[in-house]
Amino acid sequence: MALHLVYLLVVTWSFSLLSYGNPQVPCYFIFGASYYDNGNNNALLTTAKANFLPYGIDFPQGATGRFSNGRNTPDFIAELLGFNSYIQPFLAGKDDQDILTGVNYASGSSGIRFETGMHLGARYSMDEQLWHHLLTVSRIAEILTDRNSSAEDYLNKCLYSVAMGDNDYINNYFNPQFYPTSKLYTPDQYGSILIEEYDLQLRTLYKLGARKVAVIGIGPLGCAPVVVEIAVATGASCADMVNNGLQIFNTKLVQLVNELNRDLPDAKFIYVNAFQIYSSLFTGFKVTNASCCEVITGTAACVPLTKPCPDRDDHFWWDGLHPSESINRMFALRSYKTQSPLDTFPFDISHLIQI
Repeated sequence: MALHLVYLLVVTWSFSLLSYGNPQVPCYFIFGASYYDNGNNNALLTTAKANFLPYGIDFPQGATGRFSNGRNTPDFIAELLGFNSYIQPFLAGKDDQDILTGVNYASGSSGIRFETGMHLGARYSMDEQLWHHLLTVSRIAEILTDRNSSAEDYLNKCLYSVAMGDNDYINNYFNPQFYPTSKLYTPDQYGSILIEEYDLQLRTLYKLGARKVAVIGIGPLGCAPVVVEIAVATGASCADMVNNGLQIFNTKLVQLVNELNRDLPDAKFIYVNAFQIYSSLFTGFKVTNASCCEVITGTAACVPLTKPCPDRDDHFWWDGLHPSESINRMFALRSYKTQSPLDTFPFDISHLIQI
């Protein structure tokens, strides 16, 4: 049996042991881009959308806006946390209990920098996601005041995941047709600029009550089919220039996590090493160099209403840029419970939520 199928069976068994209805944290807030978006981009004027088939072909509700054939990473993390439903997108109509459970603010093509992804259309940048969270915090304060409870104490106990930066490279720095950043900055300078801005954003999140924060690094996007297709003409399996740039950012991000834990009282930030986890998951997958759904040359999105590959669990990539549901499941589990000392730093999500 192929190695990835054995691992998939173990992962499926691990999820089957979960007991829903008694969450390990009171709420879960999600910030990010397309890997984490579950419908926020549906109402926006943008080409970065996934609310059409074959997206969602393996999701019970169909095409919801998730950039996957099925569940995405925060869906699986919500399951691991014990929630009996997935965290709703910010733009969904929510009652008080929904708000108290958490909100997903992620927006496809968004970045740390405001201009990132602008050539694709509207999106909610990290700063805008934080603004939306401020509105949510105000609403939670009103709800809990009526119940004679403290919003601060409540929010301090929640889990926050933040996964930004990937588009600041593939839809900014490594896209010179639309953005000048690669002409203005060396990869090291650009990484430092991104980290400086990210630092302010994560400290803002802290001021809004976040204490348990999983900061997720950037995966090996230089190996994504659309990036390889555009950047590599030599037959190489990955675009090393792209991956090297991402790793500069990731290295600085680990340092930032250390600084935040040192500077902010009661703060517990962890780093999830997406590059390490995704790279290790390449081993054993039958197809790692092509998308499962049909894509147009030079683009990442699935062609609407086309028939995807039948062997989706054998494919690492769902479309030209986003992992399949199988990969999302494995990544979530290793973020929650590490299988290698390199997966997370200084510990994993399962330990973070217990502090």
